Amino acid sequence: MNKEDHAMATRREAVKNVVKGVGYFSLGGLAWGGFIKESKSVDFVLRPPGAIQEKDFVKACIKCGLCVNACPYDTLDLATIQSSTVTGTPFFKAREVPCYMCLDVPCLPPCPSGALDVNLLKNDSEEMDINKAKMGLAVINKETCVAFWGIQCDACYRACPLIDDAIIVKTKRNERTGKHAYLIPEVSADSCTGCGLCEHACITELPAIKVFPRSMVMGKEGSHYIKGWDADDEKRLNDIKKVEKYSEDNSGAIDYLNNSDDLFTDD
Repeated sequence: MNKEDHAMATRREAVKNVVKGVGYFSLGGLAWGGFIKESKSVDFVLRPPGAIQEKDFVKACIKCGLCVNACPYDTLDLATIQSSTVTGTPFFKAREVPCYMCLDVPCLPPCPSGALDVNLLKNDSEEMDINKAKMGLAVINKETCVAFWGIQCDACYRACPLIDDAIIVKTKRNERTGKHAYLIPEVSADSCTGCGLCEHACITELPAIKVFPRSMVMGKEGSHYIKGWDADDEKRLNDIKKVEKYSEDNSGAIDYLNNSDDLFTDD
């Protein structure tokens, strides 16, 4: 091989290496991006009924899409790269298409991985009950809800499948007019399923009532707060770690004070 042929072969090899390197870099970028997408914590997302805790859900879900295919209302969708949650996992946007609370919950039984757990929806009779779902919790923005302005609106109340339970309406005298009453919607955290029918029905441009994951809005009181008037709440004391009580023997402190005259003497 002469010099020209050798130089040509070298250039070809260099080009091949560059192209190969770009390919590896691109593949690595996609893999790293996928890893970041999988590992990041996403709290603000609504899952199908029966979904286990979010951090466990994203690990258990195999992204098969069977729950999505089973939904008769096209409520569920599979997350894409552009979605704000883990790619391939099912979720829904209540404002666009809420959960219509199918009595037979068709999206749950097809799940093969346990990401959707039928036991979370069982009632006292061990039957699957969609009203036991805890997909989220509706929260009302009092600043933008027109009912708090004195304008009569009960759209969310009427849309609620658990009317007079998950959402109730309370009356309050309108001191501004002296003639009318405020009809104030109120959400019960114990009964709300997070279906999103209220958010879907809200008349304001941006919904004044919005469903959030329960972990975002419920808070946690901490084990050191006990409701003294609630006998059942006393049971939480069993989960509190025993703390060593302070000794009632104060002799050491008394001796220290009695023997500290030198602290107050002048040099």
